[in-house]
Amino acid sequence: MTLFRFSYYIIILFLVLSPLSTFAKESTSETASITRVIDGDTIVVKIDKYYEKVRLIGIDTPETKDPRKTVQCFGKEASLYTTSLSKGKTAILKNDTQDANRDKYGRLLRYVYLTDKNGATTDFLNAKLIKDGYAYAYTHFPFMYKDQFKSYEKTARKNKKGLWSDTTCAGKRTSKK
Repeated sequence: MTLFRFSYYIIILFLVLSPLSTFAKESTSETASITRVIDGDTIVVKIDKYYEKVRLIGIDTPETKDPRKTVQCFGKEASLYTTSLSKGKTAILKNDTQDANRDKYGRLLRYVYLTDKNGATTDFLNAKLIKDGYAYAYTHFPFMYKDQFKSYEKTARKNKKGLWSDTTCAGKRTSKK
């Protein structure tokens, strides 16, 4: 076998197997301080001495900051709720082995577990926002809690919590008229 043919097979093997490697990554976690809330599903954290924008995996809150869109129904409430739960708190950030490490805007993609002063988990922020009716389950990409998040959304919708309430948005992203 020539060196050229051998190299060709190695490249083909690499191309075939490389997509699989993106899902075989290890689970990681880091402790961070939540310094700011950008909107309901994006926060700024301090990890060691570095600041990072973090997009919460598997959720989508109504928009408040996208310059291309108007403020969506319940967006301000979702942002304020995320702020009340998380700003100034310590959290454990965990990646998802089925999802990318960063989104197309360069934000870290993470599950956010709020902790108490002793480091014990008090809330799974991503899930809580859906359960309490402040976020939709964002199911366009694979992630390990997809089925649970869909179930949380279904329950919040059934119980008319938050953005699902008839007196707020009834689940629609535009203001109720």
